[in-house]
Amino acid sequence: QVQLVESGGGLVQPGGSLRLSCAASGSIFSSLDMAWYRQAPGKQRELVAIIPTVGRSKFADAVKGRFTISRDFAKNTVYLEMNSLSLEDTAVYYCNAHRRVGAAEYDYWGQGTQVTVSS
Repeated sequence: QVQLVESGGGLVQPGGSLRLSCAASGSIFSSLDMAWYRQAPGKQRELVAIIPTVGRSKFADAVKGRFTISRDFAKNTVYLEMNSLSLEDTAVYYCNAHRRVGAAEYDYWGQGTQVTVSS
């Protein structure tokens, strides 16, 4: 079992920046693909960024060049650095951990953190 706790959301003006953090419990962080999703009111949850255990990070087209994702293995934490925020970035942001054990796959979710971009 993996528990994820997000932090760092809040209210920011257009053009501003925020950094979200997601701390993972347990000792298997290095084997987890980590990602950030978001869900705006009335919309489906969408992938924002992913940082896999192997390979390069990927980003949704809407955030490319503005958001970066990183992970600190010593702190079992993944970060989402968000710059040049716009009104369209307003959403609840969820941390996701994806684990593969043989043929089985597991997804774990955090509780979400609200990001509101408003003037």
